Amino acid sequence: MSAAPNYETMYILRPDIAEEEVESHANKYRDMVIEAGGQVIDSQLRGKRRLAYTIGKHREGIYVQLNYSGDGQQVAPLERAMRLSEDVIRYLTVKYDGQHTSLGRSTTPVASTETSTSRTEREPREQREQREPVAASAPAGDDD
Repeated sequence: MSAAPNYETMYILRPDIAEEEVESHANKYRDMVIEAGGQVIDSQLRGKRRLAYTIGKHREGIYVQLNYSGDGQQVAPLERAMRLSEDVIRYLTVKYDGQHTSLGRSTTPVASTETSTSRTEREPREQREQREPVAASAPAGDDD
């Protein structure tokens, strides 16, 4: 049987919470993974950064990255706790097969789940192209 897959959960905390509270959240989520039978590989506080777009009237957020391995049973309770927390404004969990590298990423991403916001299903490119034909270029003339 292969090794347990690795997971990376990146979450963004409200920018106005105290440093002690940031550490408290990081420890809480790290402990949740361990209690659910996972093994924490790495936990990094990435600091306060400007968001690409406003999320709930926030222009900045405190980024925290949590890398762990397990059988997948750790993801649902962790994301549920983040969803219920008023301090977490966004989160994303990515599953990786392979080893965790020093950069916090594996070389073979498997799947991504984002449950903090609802997304509509995207239509595959082939179906879009069949439905909306691309404008054809001018026909090639005789180059005498």
